[in-house]
This record gives sequence, structure tokens and C-alpha cells, in this order.
Amino acid sequence: MIILEKDAKTSPDHGTIPSERTIEQLLESCFILLDKSPGPSSHQVSAWARDMMGLEKLGHGGTLDPFASGLLPLLSGKAMRLTGKILTHDKSYLALFKFGKELERNEIEDKMAMLTGKVYNVPPEISAVRVQVRTRKISKFDILDFDGTSLLTHIECEAGTYVRTMARDLGLLLDTPVELKELRRPTSGEFSLSQSITMQQLADAYWLWQEKGEEDAMLRILHPIEDMLSDLPRVVVKDGAAAALSHGAPLLRPGVVSIDDDLNVGTEVLLVTMKGEAVAIAKMSQNSKVIPDMNQGEVAKPNCVLMKEDTYPRSWKK
Repeated sequence: MIILEKDAKTSPDHGTIPSERTIEQLLESCFILLDKSPGPSSHQVSAWARDMMGLEKLGHGGTLDPFASGLLPLLSGKAMRLTGKILTHDKSYLALFKFGKELERNEIEDKMAMLTGKVYNVPPEISAVRVQVRTRKISKFDILDFDGTSLLTHIECEAGTYVRTMARDLGLLLDTPVELKELRRPTSGEFSLSQSITMQQLADAYWLWQEKGEEDAMLRILHPIEDMLSDLPRVVVKDGAAAALSHGAPLLRPGVVSIDDDLNVGTEVLLVTMKGEAVAIAKMSQNSKVIPDMNQGEVAKPNCVLMKEDTYPRSWKK
């Protein structure tokens, strides 16, 4: 990090360290890692959670088919602005295939190898997107168990991969129908099922908070938005700059406290306060190495504002 303002201070009267937010503050911008059960659609699950908690905005990132289960991130409030980011995360799946006839393991392995790497992955006709030819990267397509007619696999793939399409293509290569019997998603990006909760656990935690005043369970379930953005390089800004940025203003040189030393023009960064609060996602307007020599001028331009307006007081005249 390049430290530009060693003596900069943040006001204790405004803003909150992410780990110290109240439940009400978290619900304004947080995410929940849900283990969706088979049956309901992703939209139904997010609607149930939204209505149960009385929220205006709660969406999901990374649709799972109704019959599928596994990790489904739910995004609350301003965190919904990060839906596109979650949708681009790599995913992993456990998939159970059923073959129309008995097969040998070696012939299945040969055909699975043909469906690994950069492959065509045309969405099935039942999907919600327009059917078109496209490619997706399949990093892993491994056998976990096989009994001649049923195959349990582990798949690691690029976002937007249709496992139903993989089943169809495997059947074409093996000259036998292949049915996708079960599908479970253990990971999405850096998040895994070990961090997730069920819908029943969410309902129980919310009831304990509302009816008993017990906050611990909800505080474990609601993740601050900053945890979703840990992969982005950070630029630390002053309180006054955070106030201006929350209104959509660009980041100017006097507002910078510290910055990573290897950022180029166009690099996507997370602008944070001195308390570690996410203010906005922005693109660098300057190379970070020239910024210490600047006195004025634009350093970065926000493309997604995450901080609630007037969290920090305005330092400019209307």
C-alpha cells in the first residue's frame, strides 16, 4: 500500500465498522448463504425470505433449477447491486447421471474427457435464457462413483454452464440416453455450503431475534457486503470523500488516504472508508504510481455506489 495521508482520522460519530453493524444496518446491505432444498425455484425461495423478514429488496444470485439443491446467495438492499458480480463466479456441482444401458468405466472416462476444457454449452430448451450457441470452460469433470448405469460426478465450471446440456452431450457421445437425476451446488466463487444455512434455520434465527430479542443467530447469518468484495484491491478514502462518493461523485486526489501500489488505469477497485466500509466499486482513472505526485484531479470513477447517502456528513456546500 502507498500511504498518502498518515495523519488522516475518521469520525467515531459516523459510519460503523462492518463487524459491529446492527442487524438493522446489515439488512440494508448484506448477503445470506442459503442451502436451497429441491422443490421450490430460486425466485420462490428469495420471495419467501423477503416476505418473512419484511424486506423491500431481497434477490438471489446464481439461479438453481427447482429440482436442484445447494448454495444460493441471497442479496439484501444495496447488495443487490452486486448480483452481476455473483453471476460471474465459477461454480461447482455434484451431479448424478443415469444411463439408458450398462457401460464400462473406461468408455465413460474417454467421453467425459471430451467434455472438459472449452466446450460448446447450448442452453436446454426449458431454460429461461435464449437458446444460442456459446462456449463454457469445464475445469473438472471427475467420477466420484460408478456402478455401471449410475454415475456420480464432481464438476467445476464457468458461470452459466448448464449441466443438463452436459448430460445430453454425454448421451450423444455414448449413444445412449443420459438423465440428470440429481444436482447439488457445493460452491459459488469463494463461498461454500459449510458457510450456508437452511430456510428453516433462517426462519428460526429471525424468530429468536423478533420474539426473544436474541441476536446471535441472525448476526452469524447476515454477512456484511464487504465479505463479498474481498477479491478487489482497495483504495482507502477520507470521510468527506465517502460522503461525496455516496452521491455519485468521482474520487479526487485530496480524498485518498492509501492505495495499492500496482493499480493501472481501468483497474476495478473497492473504495472503502478508514473503518473498512464499502463505499463504491470504481475504475481507476490514473496509474497508482503517479497518484503520490498529484495534488488535484480524478483518481477513480464509481460505477456502483454501495454506501447509503449521507452516512458521512457533507463537507461541501449545496
